[in-house]
Order: sequence, then structure tokens, then C-alpha cells
Amino acid sequence: MSVLAILRELECELHEPNTRGNRERLAQLLHPAFREFGRSGGVSSREEVIAHLFAETERPRVFAQGFAVLELAPSVVLLTYQSAHVSGAGVLERHTNRASVWLREGSVWQMVFHQGTPTIPFQHNAA
Repeated sequence: MSVLAILRELECELHEPNTRGNRERLAQLLHPAFREFGRSGGVSSREEVIAHLFAETERPRVFAQGFAVLELAPSVVLLTYQSAHVSGAGVLERHTNRASVWLREGSVWQMVFHQGTPTIPFQHNAA
């Protein structure tokens, strides 16, 4: 499996309601030094993000596309993509450009940084 395929799978796992409500799995996916620059402009620690995701009462359905990877250093990869929340009516909302830095230690990948930047609505690729 390619690095792109592995990281796309892990990133999309973080979109899933079962993962967002599982503190243990979130702790496995997010590196102890994790930081997030949220689409709201706030900065959050690993503990704050885990607490926020775990406490969500409504977990959004997320659409994601356009995944790309760039190796920054051995075992350090930048993953970029576009995401949007899917409304109950199936409309894409909250369009966001996303960037995550993933670190591999042994065979385990963990996200060490994530940033979400609001963007204008993007074209949906039905692939």
C-alpha cells in the first residue's frame, strides 16, 4: 500500500463518528506533540482536540477529495486535501483546505500537526 493510500485511510478514519467518539483510537492517531490550527483561527493541543471530538453530540459527515502527499523528510509527510461537511440534504458546506503532517515511527503513523483553512466552495469530484 502506498504512503498516500495509508495516510488517506488514516485521515478519513478521523472523520468517522466511531473514531471521533473513541478516546483510545484518537490517542493512537494523534502524536503526543500534536497541535492544530483550526479553521476558526484557534490553536488546540492534542488533549483539547480529543476532548472536543469526544464531546461532539452531532458528528458531521465529511466529504474529502484531492489528496496529495509530499515527503518533507524521512518518515515525515505532508498530506493535503479538500474537505466539506455534508448536510442532511446532501449539500456540501464548510469547504476547507486541509494540511496534516504525519510522522512515522517504526510502522506506526501519527498526525503531529493539522491545519484547516476555510475556502470558497470547490468543485465536487465524483471519484
